[in-house]
Amino acid sequence: MDISLELYKVFYYVATTLSFSEASRQLFISQSAVSQSVKALEKRLNHTLFIRSTKKVLLTPEGELLLQHVKPALEMLNEGESLLSGDTMLKGQLRIGASDTICRYFLIEYFQKYHQKYPDVRIKITNSTSIGCVELLEKGQVDLVVCNSPNSRIGSHMKVQPLKEFHDIFAADPRSFPVSGKVFQLKELLDFPLLMLSSKSTTSEYLHHVFAADGLKLLPEVELNSNDLLMDLAGIGLGVACIPDYMLRSHNSLVPIELASPLPPRRLILVRHDNLPVSQAAERFVEMF
Repeated sequence: MDISLELYKVFYYVATTLSFSEASRQLFISQSAVSQSVKALEKRLNHTLFIRSTKKVLLTPEGELLLQHVKPALEMLNEGESLLSGDTMLKGQLRIGASDTICRYFLIEYFQKYHQKYPDVRIKITNSTSIGCVELLEKGQVDLVVCNSPNSRIGSHMKVQPLKEFHDIFAADPRSFPVSGKVFQLKELLDFPLLMLSSKSTTSEYLHHVFAADGLKLLPEVELNSNDLLMDLAGIGLGVACIPDYMLRSHNSLVPIELASPLPPRRLILVRHDNLPVSQAAERFVEMF
């Protein structure tokens, strides 16, 4: 049976107010339009829904039964409309991909602010390398990615928003490596046991490119998947760690090695599909930057 939702809405307002005039006022339509809608619904259902008199309106038993089903259905529809149209009751899920380093040292304060503003949104974070995060975006497993740039996996169909510029630095424990107060050439770094991220990272891609541009072959002593572990190993004197400069403040025992020519800067960027819509929860997160 094909019955317009609008007819049920009119029925609901008349049934809950027991007044044709009050229903017309709340629906912003004429009282005659309310009456015609009720008659149309009664005709299609083949049941009388209201007992009308000059003094009052009452529901028939059939009307009472119908209201029991229409009321929760319309309330659910109204709730859905509110969730889709307003920020104050924003719900849903924010799916974001980022490395452990970027989450811990950059995104955590944004997650905190976002959660305070939209406490009903579930924040689902997927950790991977910057390369792996872009692959997650390509597969539709996340809505947004915050990653390092340059990034060989970013395609022309992706929209990129710069967030923060940073420098890669080489940091050492001065008790193990007397580097303080000295200036080093890039090639001199090869004399140290270098601690780096794995070859599947954007950092490794970038550093090998920088060293190759100077005609140097980069051969790290250790390759790991955690910048924090690289700093810990450097802190006990096992080598010189290459890390983003924004991490150094968390490790008081390490000092940066001064280079005669600092490494070119990189950027943290926010990436999304250019042609695919994202959820309202994701849109609100993007607007924080």
